[in-house]
Amino acid sequence: MPDAFLMALAGGICIGLAAILLMVTLGRIGGISGIVFSAAKNPVVDFWSILFVAGLILGTFLFHFTSGHPIPAFKVPLPLILAGGFIVGAGTKLGSGCTSGHGICGIGRLSLRSIIATCTFMLLGFITVYLRLHGGVA
Repeated sequence: MPDAFLMALAGGICIGLAAILLMVTLGRIGGISGIVFSAAKNPVVDFWSILFVAGLILGTFLFHFTSGHPIPAFKVPLPLILAGGFIVGAGTKLGSGCTSGHGICGIGRLSLRSIIATCTFMLLGFITVYLRLHGGVA
C-alpha cells in the first residue's frame, strides 16, 4: 500500500510540475488532447508538442522497464480501441479540453468552465462504473 501511495504521489507531483513548467515557459495549458491536436495540426510550428507527446510515451515505457511493473495487456480488439480513442478525441475537441486540461490546469486557474467540465466528467464516470458493475451493462 505505501508503495502505491508513493508512486501516485510522485506521479501527481510530476504532472503538476510539468503543467506549471509548460505554463511558465511557453504560456500553454497542459491539456493532453490540445497538445496532441497541436502536434498533429502544426508539427513544424508546434514541435514542442511532438516532444511532449514523445516524452509521455517514453516516460511510460521507462517507468515500466525500471520499476519492474508489467505493461498492462489490453483484452480488447485493436479496432475497438481505435474507435474509442476517436470518440474520446472528438469529445475533447467538442468540450474544449480533456481531463488534464480542465481538471488539472483549469481548476488550478479557478476557471468556472473547467470546474463544471470536471464535475461532468466525474459524474458521468461514476454513472458508467455503477452501470457497468451493477446495471448489467457489458
